[in-house]
Amino acid sequence: MGEKYGKGHHAILNKGEENEMEIFGYHTEGCRKTLCFAGYIFSCGILPLVFYWRPAWSVWANCIPCTLSEADVILLRTTDEFQIYSRKKVMWIYLSSLDSLGSISLTPDHPLITDEDYVINRAIIRPDLKVRCIQVQKIRYVWNNSAEQFQKVGCLEDSFTAAKIHLKFGSGLTREEQEIRRLICGSNTIDVEITPIWKLLIKEVLNPFYVFQLFSVCLWFSEDYKEYAVAIIMMSIISITLTVYDLRQQSIKLHRLVESHNSILVTVCKKKAGIQELESRYLVPGDLLSLSGNKMQLPCDAILLDGGCIVNESMLTGESIPVIKTALPNMGDTVPWKLHGQEDYKKHVLFCGTEVIQTRPTGSGTVRAVVLQTGFNTAKGDLVRSILYPKPMNFQLYRDAVRFLLCLIGTATIGMVYTICVYVLSGEPAEDVVKKALDVITIAVPPALPAALTTGIIYAQRRLKKRGIFCISPQRINICGQLNLICFDKTGTLTKDGLDVWGVVPSDRNGFQEIHSFTPGSALPWGPLCGAMASCHSLIILDGTIQGDPLDVKMFEATNWEIENCGKDFHIRGIPTQAMIVKPNQATCQIPMGIAILHQFPFSSTLQRMSVIVQEMEGDLMAFMKGAPERVVSFCQPDTVPSNFTSELQNYTMQGFRVIGLAYKRLETNHHITALPREKVESELTFLGLLILENRLKDETKPVLEELTSARIRTVMVTGDNLQTAVTVARKSGMIPESLRVILIEANEADESSPASVTWKLLEDRKPTGYGDQDSYINIREDDSRPRDEEANYHFAMTGKSYQVISQHFSSLLPKVLMNATVFARMSPGQKSSLVEEFQKLDYFVGMCGDGANDCGALKVAHAGISLSEQEASVASPFTSKTPNIECVPHLIKEGRAALVTSFCMFKYMALYSMIQYVGVLLLYWKTNSLSNYQFLFQDLAITTLIGITMSLNGAYPKLAPYRPPGRLVSPPLLFSVLLNVLFSLVMHMLGFILVRKQPWYSATDVFSACSLSKGNISRTTASPMISGKVGSDSFMSYENTTIWFLGTINCIIVALVFSKGKPFRQPIYTNYIFVLVLGIQMGVCIFLLFANIPELYQRMDLVCTPTLWRVYLVIMLAVNLILSLIVEEAIIDNRALWLIIKQSFGYQSKSQYRKWQRVVAIDPAWPPLNQTSYSDQLLRSARGESYSNPVFESHEEIP
Repeated sequence: MGEKYGKGHHAILNKGEENEMEIFGYHTEGCRKTLCFAGYIFSCGILPLVFYWRPAWSVWANCIPCTLSEADVILLRTTDEFQIYSRKKVMWIYLSSLDSLGSISLTPDHPLITDEDYVINRAIIRPDLKVRCIQVQKIRYVWNNSAEQFQKVGCLEDSFTAAKIHLKFGSGLTREEQEIRRLICGSNTIDVEITPIWKLLIKEVLNPFYVFQLFSVCLWFSEDYKEYAVAIIMMSIISITLTVYDLRQQSIKLHRLVESHNSILVTVCKKKAGIQELESRYLVPGDLLSLSGNKMQLPCDAILLDGGCIVNESMLTGESIPVIKTALPNMGDTVPWKLHGQEDYKKHVLFCGTEVIQTRPTGSGTVRAVVLQTGFNTAKGDLVRSILYPKPMNFQLYRDAVRFLLCLIGTATIGMVYTICVYVLSGEPAEDVVKKALDVITIAVPPALPAALTTGIIYAQRRLKKRGIFCISPQRINICGQLNLICFDKTGTLTKDGLDVWGVVPSDRNGFQEIHSFTPGSALPWGPLCGAMASCHSLIILDGTIQGDPLDVKMFEATNWEIENCGKDFHIRGIPTQAMIVKPNQATCQIPMGIAILHQFPFSSTLQRMSVIVQEMEGDLMAFMKGAPERVVSFCQPDTVPSNFTSELQNYTMQGFRVIGLAYKRLETNHHITALPREKVESELTFLGLLILENRLKDETKPVLEELTSARIRTVMVTGDNLQTAVTVARKSGMIPESLRVILIEANEADESSPASVTWKLLEDRKPTGYGDQDSYINIREDDSRPRDEEANYHFAMTGKSYQVISQHFSSLLPKVLMNATVFARMSPGQKSSLVEEFQKLDYFVGMCGDGANDCGALKVAHAGISLSEQEASVASPFTSKTPNIECVPHLIKEGRAALVTSFCMFKYMALYSMIQYVGVLLLYWKTNSLSNYQFLFQDLAITTLIGITMSLNGAYPKLAPYRPPGRLVSPPLLFSVLLNVLFSLVMHMLGFILVRKQPWYSATDVFSACSLSKGNISRTTASPMISGKVGSDSFMSYENTTIWFLGTINCIIVALVFSKGKPFRQPIYTNYIFVLVLGIQMGVCIFLLFANIPELYQRMDLVCTPTLWRVYLVIMLAVNLILSLIVEEAIIDNRALWLIIKQSFGYQSKSQYRKWQRVVAIDPAWPPLNQTSYSDQLLRSARGESYSNPVFESHEEIP
């Protein structure tokens, strides 16, 4: 579209981000708008309704394409597989409004708006002093005149260097700058309005499903079919009311979640105006905040410029662990501030919604931070937007349902043509012809079909809630029934949260010493190792208790030391008053005073280490480091690392211990600690030893993983922990059987001398001897003497670094690797999300289970994200479990499978019910007859509605089957089942229709000729003109009508019984007591009606009396139909082995990407390439043109 009208017509918004969109420029044309308005009137409101459903059509009809710079209407289209359109009107912001308020007198050459460093200034059109903007998903974008593109406002420019941020914003903004920014960027609010009920009501009523119901109801009222029309209205009102109530409650809940954010009092430093208190809603990017020592919720994202902070980021990470934030250094004039150093830039950012627990001013100054982002641009705003605008689902089931509905509409069209022909040839009035023809649509396409398909989900959601599993996206329950790969975080998910210190292994130049166990009475002697354990942490004292990372807490408690904050009375030379002091308690006093923690380089999952600068009381400056052992030794002097380091590390990691490396160095006292760069502090260290912590498996982990494995659901571990520890936990939990081999994949980035490389080595984890390779430090088996027939029995393990290299340089190799990759260690949050998406590209239905910490991104992108944390961060996860273990995973899969099968059962039933009525009515139309309103009412309300409500009550089967239910409506078994049952019904109805006309007692005019019932009795029970035995021309009573109605009504009960599936995905039908009772009562009533000779009842139901023998014939026909249907369902449709044989005989192979790659791997004799190294340029030459991609939410596999 963009290419057709030139480059200026089309652009990409938020390129490379999750909410990336294409935008197109359009200009409203008066003539087109007038024609459309006329169309609105002449179409009686149908055209605006269509435009409401299809906003792109509205833009194309009303507007002409133009460049984005001239557009007054913007058409947006998502760049994902959904291609969803939306329409936005271009708005204008006038800076002259500031003049009218008397705030500022602006001219085109005013210094405040001529500084081109700022996006907002480049957006101002001179000399009119106005700004073009659009609002998309709560974010404001302004038109950058110099770059000729829409750019986000409400945040500082990423291109600023750290030095420029200090220079431009270190003194705050002037009042005039604040006013301009407030006008252009908008207020600092996260406004989630409580949607008015009338808005929710209109949105729900305009759903195509309810519009079709409205059409059906109007038609039924015109035909005096009031009872069912009223029943449908009542059910629709109840459904709409419940939906609107749920949406309203969600709106209220979300509003309450964020309402306090908009009215927090903050202290702002203004340039030339001093300090001022104001509400947070008035903050703008660039404002300078002064943070006091009091606790406060942050109302914006801010960069720390001076001092330090301790914050609780549970809103973001799901873990209530204090995090230390440090000031952004005033250095670096060449690179953007986010890239200025090794550390993650987030260590300098205070995120909106997090809580400042403690401030740490530098010297006598204050803690200051510059506002980075406001409103919905912030971290909390992004979380709220992910709830307001969730990623749509493209589950194959729902697309197939739409296609099948279109097929039903096609069938209805054929019926309409047939009806028109029959009634026109019979000379019926045009009004009756139209009504009868439209009737066929409401019969062939049942209005209750979409509602019936959701009943299984509703009941499954209720059952999950009873198990403590809460769902914010009910439609995903069906998708859970297709899950065939589950990614698990390790710590806190598979293993227990708490760590226990098992011991410490001291080291000296001669090697490792005897392990020191922390038993009562055996304190660790004073020395650098004890000092590292006592001080190298980020613990704080809060309300009299030690708080921080559980690992830090356990490590510190093992030393039996105490921690306290310096007070104002504290005076020791060289130690600031705000320093943290650690010292031995009285019982284990070993040194006189203790250690002061002067400066911290906080832990980063990217760097895998943390460091501190400390000073002994009246003593030396020292630096301590702790972190992943393989990272720590890389900063140590080689001669201080024991020669048996690798084997010692592997010895503990193989047993599943969490191992931490410790190191230190003494610093020169003539340096100011804040001037020491991290690179200098973390160099030439002395290795101290290994801290060994025990992290036990949760009791539920192994049984659950065994259950998933037996169900052929693949399990994968994605953790930030050490590789060998992860492999050991995978073996202990059963994720990797003891008998199978583990192959380590090591990949390295390209350097000056060689391209990127990947190496496969066999991991021998039984006899640890010798060195490993690179930074993984695990024992590698250099030879492979196993026969080829065992080579399929392997699992790959790799680190996040290797995964990243393979993704970037070996993309054609990645899918083959993922086929057998089970352990991913040292994975960052971004890598976890990327891995889930790569599995989805291979057509896996991926579940992600984590405790919320660092897993939020992966939980959001997975088909089913299951959070074990109830923190605010888990709000974006579709499922949350109150029980903090992985038992929720099989429960969710079972309920998902049950809901999916229930949806299929209901779909098949509703399709058969409509086809039964369709066939019966068309047969009766041949005689210009039909079913009466009461006959329709009995079938629609007493039979189908009750079955629709109760058929879905079957619970999930307690055992997971080793295969999944079909994920598509167009799968051969399901289509074959529907078509065969339609055929059986068609044959039975036609047989009944033809045979009844051949009976000796049949009369087309005298409907009482078949029974000995006296006509006088009838005349006494009803004042109708039937004394003569004849019926009026408008009467429905006929032998054909009675025969067709009984066959159709009882057949509806039969197909409900046949289609109500039990094992292996749902509980057997006899456990659904209500459903069985309903079927029994319905069948009993129908048999009673069939054999009863009650004139009043027959008269009311427009039935006629038939000989008993004919009634027996009807029962026989129905019994044969039941037997045939049961045989077909049990012997053919549900016969999995038969379908597998059919697939094999026709040479069918699954189209799923992972199945294709499994076949490729299976026939590749050189796979896996053990003890080999491949280089990126070699692989590119050998795999040129090879690629894979597939829509994320789609599976082409009919039978799993």
